[in-house]
Amino acid sequence: MATRLVLADLVAAYLRQPGAPAVDIASVGGVDAARRVAADEAFDLVVLASDAIDRLEAAGKALTGSKVDLVHSGVAVAVRAGAPVPDISTGSAVRDAVLSARTLSYSTGPSGVALANLFERWGVAGALQGRIVQAPPGVPVGALVARGEVELGFQQLSELLHVEGITLVGPLPGDIQITTTFSAAICATSQQPEATRSFIAFMASGQADDAKKRQGMDPA
Repeated sequence: MATRLVLADLVAAYLRQPGAPAVDIASVGGVDAARRVAADEAFDLVVLASDAIDRLEAAGKALTGSKVDLVHSGVAVAVRAGAPVPDISTGSAVRDAVLSARTLSYSTGPSGVALANLFERWGVAGALQGRIVQAPPGVPVGALVARGEVELGFQQLSELLHVEGITLVGPLPGDIQITTTFSAAICATSQQPEATRSFIAFMASGQADDAKKRQGMDPA
């Protein structure tokens, strides 16, 4: 879901090119996307975290050598609109904010896994038991924050940018920032690999840079 809006922008730009074939993107949670590709559903293209693409390629579900890195995406912090804004200027400040929060949430994607590992390294995982509300696949953390179901939300910046009812506190500080590389690859089920390769090349080109930055990501 982190790439949903940037892919929509890139498809729109691609379709403005003369003779560009139609492109239909289905955006779902990363766990679900990987499962559907692994089950040989008929897709030409898959966009997921780089390591998930590697696993699909190793399983023969994505064409060997077709993976192209598209964007680097960082994690940001949000609170409900009108709530006090915590200090997140340093890693230790974020740790204090986490320990002070009555409830917090992160996704089931790679950023969520990395956050869980960070809490383990900080030695606070035990103290947070019962306070973490993990967003189901495909459900934005920002939506839980906006509804007041969680006090502190962590998710890809791209997924928090346009959510109403929240205050975007800012990105995680550099000393603990979690960066996910999202990549594209041609699915083994593709019936038009060359057209798919052309679309991936467009998404990786400089023509796509503005759309990526507009959605809170950096070109890979």
